Amino acid sequence: MAARSGFFCAAYELNEAQTLDPYSQARLEHLLQWFREHLAVPTRFNSSKSKGAFHRDTRGLSWFKPNASEALSKSYELIALLAENGYVIETLRSDRVGYVVYEDDHQIVAEPFADTPS
Repeated sequence: MAARSGFFCAAYELNEAQTLDPYSQARLEHLLQWFREHLAVPTRFNSSKSKGAFHRDTRGLSWFKPNASEALSKSYELIALLAENGYVIETLRSDRVGYVVYEDDHQIVAEPFADTPS
């Protein structure tokens, strides 16, 4: 089963569509800029270390840590904006995210276990 796209994919799709009113467009860009400034881009999305592995389709999912309160708050703001524009976003929670391939203070990227929601 393939994982669903995350809300960042939806946000950048909406941003590129250029269909928002000026206020909503500015709000979207402000939120995306906050994430660019405050959240690291994970360096890995899979456990493979072979050459070219970075370019392959991966199953790595990104999860916010429960203590990443500011990032979570900004995420919910972004999700609300996406919902206002027709995107359906589901929040997934799990105590078993999978095999961790990247971790920082705010997030984890993990290849999911068979029973991990994706």
